[in-house]
Amino acid sequence: MSHRAQARARAARNIKAILAGRRTTDWAAAGASQTGLSLELTYGCLRHYFSLKAQIDPLLAKPLRSRDGDLYGLLLAGAYQLQRTRIPPHAALFETVTAAELLGKAWAKGLINAVLRKLPTTPPAEVAEHPAWLEQRLADEYGADSVPLMHANNARAPLCLRINASKVDPADYRRELDAAGIEYAATWLPEGLVLREPQPAATLPGFNDGRVAVQDVAAQLAVAPLLERAAPGERVLDACAAPGGKLFRLLEARSGLSLTAIDIAPRRLAALREIAERLGHRGFECRQADAATLDWWDGTPFDHVLLDAPCSGTGTLRRHPEIKVLRQPADVANSAARETTLLANLWRTVRRGGTLLYCTCSILAEENDQVVGSFLGRRRDAHPQSVSLPTGRATRHGWQLLPLDPATDGLYLALIGKKP
Repeated sequence: MSHRAQARARAARNIKAILAGRRTTDWAAAGASQTGLSLELTYGCLRHYFSLKAQIDPLLAKPLRSRDGDLYGLLLAGAYQLQRTRIPPHAALFETVTAAELLGKAWAKGLINAVLRKLPTTPPAEVAEHPAWLEQRLADEYGADSVPLMHANNARAPLCLRINASKVDPADYRRELDAAGIEYAATWLPEGLVLREPQPAATLPGFNDGRVAVQDVAAQLAVAPLLERAAPGERVLDACAAPGGKLFRLLEARSGLSLTAIDIAPRRLAALREIAERLGHRGFECRQADAATLDWWDGTPFDHVLLDAPCSGTGTLRRHPEIKVLRQPADVANSAARETTLLANLWRTVRRGGTLLYCTCSILAEENDQVVGSFLGRRRDAHPQSVSLPTGRATRHGWQLLPLDPATDGLYLALIGKKP
């Protein structure tokens, strides 16, 4: 069986695991047997899931059984190839039909062939590719910007880098990229870069010895309010730290901070420690702890707290297209409730006169301004502090970055001061 058919079968299994088993694209990308083609088909089918599904479903005499979710994934992969890749239609059709055998379902070859032959080879025009509830929510919150925002969500994410300034001068590293023929664009930060063409991170100069890391530009910008205020010797808590990007940005940009990192997930903490070792960062305390409790806290207040709260992830749809397929409105409400709990709990660890930086990778007000506004309304000792970044837009209580700027994912931040 050809490797091309095998890639299509892998993509079909990925899609089934994501749609039925609520796996993630990160899980798929980490699979040892994945190829460039299998991942292209996986991500592509999820980015364009809604238009592909709308075309395929009417061509099925009856819905496929749940155990045949891999066949549905194969139909999605075939349709995606026909409409949105440069793969010749005859090759896309032949290899996709052949892949049914690799799934152990040769009986479905005729079905796949019949459905795919009825599909047009050009995609429908002007498709939002978002669930109806999210499309409406974005229209309500962003008005005329909602359409370009959804188009941006459907694009491929850029590969953004953070130069580890504690190991190499950013100008020297840029010269290394120039010598290697790797093209890039500058960002607002001397340590930040966006590659013109993505490539595996491990192939970058200096990646293995920790001179560079992958981090979205929005996440790099997010810690700017803390860097403006945190002084050497001050105690800083990163409360949901893993996998550590914002923590490492703080370590690289401001020496002398007393940093504590906590996270509830052992696997994510293990990944944080592994990345820290590669980057050469050892000067911080790291422990497994639940930020929704204070069992881990010794009672000594922190000067600054970073709460990068778990959220719906609606600002990262370019990188995680499965989110728009799997998320429901109740998930956003549940995230907002969890964020409210974390914010109220961690506020107790901030010293008087200190600050808390609240962040999410959401573009929905329910998790952002509404959470912060409700908190400010309940706490007489809390007051909003101004935030301004070189891109994005001000909100009532904070700042919203959007993928409308191609260099950044969607990210919200609000800086809250505790009155002396």
